[in-house]
Amino acid sequence: MNIILLGPQGSGKGTQAALLVRSFNLYYFEMGGVLRDEAKRNPEIDEKINKKGELLPDEEVFSILVSNLNREAPGRDQILFDGFPRSVAQYQMLKDWLAEAGKKIDLAILIKISEAESVRRLSARRICRKCGKIWNLVTTPIPPSENLCSCGGELYQREDDKPEAIKERLSLYQKVTGPLLEMLDSEGKLVGVGGERPVDEIFEEISKDIQK
Repeated sequence: MNIILLGPQGSGKGTQAALLVRSFNLYYFEMGGVLRDEAKRNPEIDEKINKKGELLPDEEVFSILVSNLNREAPGRDQILFDGFPRSVAQYQMLKDWLAEAGKKIDLAILIKISEAESVRRLSARRICRKCGKIWNLVTTPIPPSENLCSCGGELYQREDDKPEAIKERLSLYQKVTGPLLEMLDSEGKLVGVGGERPVDEIFEEISKDIQK
């Protein structure tokens, strides 16, 4: 079984992914993490993603995905996709690649939260300059020493975690991913779950959808 995990920024995909990987023995492909690793090795990708804030072309992103999965999940099965596909074009590339091995996307799970909730969660995020740990004023309150990580490092807020920047990212998400959601729904593969509930309730609902 291959699954796509979808949702706007701050929807809690990473938290649910960790639970799903353990429970259903899935290989977790998280495009954001893969691209961050690529950027460390490739100055051109680092320039585009981290310095200019640009998106890589679909073909380049897909090439990175194929290279990674040919190495880590050559059977093209039991994969949980997070962060890819983001568009109809990327989805078609993925479908064609899986079909070469007789595999397919079996289910797409959309974790739904409101724009206001997304802004609330992301604008509360703080990152340690020293160790890189992520804190959150909502879910993981900062330690007693104000603005300091448990390691002693200074905590800061990323520019793209400020409310106006978040709203711009959400607008882009809706524009690019909206048509993909419509396609997945038309294929009978899309299920939606409410993401503004306790983690265990969300996980229980997603698990039931997978078991079906």
